[in-house]
Amino acid sequence: MFALKNIQEGKDRTRSFSVSEIYEYDIDSSINELNSYTAKCDIVFNLAGVNRPKNNEDFYKGNFGFATDLLNLLKKHNNTCPVMISSSILATLIGRYAESDYGKSKLAGEELMFDYSKETGAKVLVYSFPNLFGKWCRPNYNSAVATFCNNIANDLPIQVNDRSTQLELLYIGDLVEELMLCLEGKEHHCEFDGVNAVAKDDGKYVYVPCTRHVTLGEIVDLLESFKEQPSTLLMPTIPNNSFAKKLYSTYLSYLPKEKICFPLKMNVDNRGSFTELLNTVDCGQFSVNVSKPGITKGEHWHHSKWEFFIVVSDKALIQERNIFSGEVIEFEVSGENIQAVHMLPGYTHNIINLSDTNDLVTVMWANESFKSNHPDTFFLKVQE
Repeated sequence: MFALKNIQEGKDRTRSFSVSEIYEYDIDSSINELNSYTAKCDIVFNLAGVNRPKNNEDFYKGNFGFATDLLNLLKKHNNTCPVMISSSILATLIGRYAESDYGKSKLAGEELMFDYSKETGAKVLVYSFPNLFGKWCRPNYNSAVATFCNNIANDLPIQVNDRSTQLELLYIGDLVEELMLCLEGKEHHCEFDGVNAVAKDDGKYVYVPCTRHVTLGEIVDLLESFKEQPSTLLMPTIPNNSFAKKLYSTYLSYLPKEKICFPLKMNVDNRGSFTELLNTVDCGQFSVNVSKPGITKGEHWHHSKWEFFIVVSDKALIQERNIFSGEVIEFEVSGENIQAVHMLPGYTHNIINLSDTNDLVTVMWANESFKSNHPDTFFLKVQE
């Protein structure tokens, strides 16, 4: 449980308020602490719960008993601050959840909250969370995503009985964002149609509106592509706010130390080196080019491919010649004033290290990954 005090107007990079104190109460805390916190707090986030007890009776002690103690102490201090509780979709007792003691204990906790609100007039925020995922979630416990991330990252076997099994998943970052909205009174309300949340401004329940329905097969396929990225250099498509983006962030938190750093293939010759950094499905290829002092690289052109050359260390002369008109354009660039220079289609181009002593380092981006069977690269010197 977290209790917050002194929620004030303020300014930071993301919020228009600040919180001066946070009171944390856990299973090892004393009842005196809970008594003190409930007297002073301005809002309560009750995240307490029991989901794998030795005895079924412990479901009710953790999911109902603690909530009872909490609300009684709030009433004792005449504190009618808002109270949030984390319930579960299992509390619907629908379908495969019908005989769940965990669900029954969560439902009892919900009803306790609503009765408390009627009695005291306090605002209650009852969330029924689906499966949560995110960094640091314990594997081999109650999260298939955590187990898959951990095992695939660490080269351990996984078991999928039915790839078509669908999960409703909620990313921990989205949950935290919703709880922050509670502090501003901007939480999302709903009613439930079975196990599905239906947005409703005056709904009895509250919910996080950005859950994802994903099959086990889709999760495993994504994780396997993440695992292969260091060898393929191919970054899967990860649109903003997508499930893939959130799953990738989660997967990375399970990487063992020896996989956090990985080698890249450097193509080295007497002129310097060229190293591919990253390939993408639809946003091209990133590379780094090192040219030794006085060296000229390039001397080729492309029909449709285009590139950016970005010098990040030392000085260079970039030359481009229109192969049709013969027009030559030049750019002197350096790492002291970083610029991006287009390599135009139909222009043969080069890059010359102007230093007599230092290596030239250039970051390069091409609009497509290199294809050996269709390189779209034709040798032609800029200066005949």
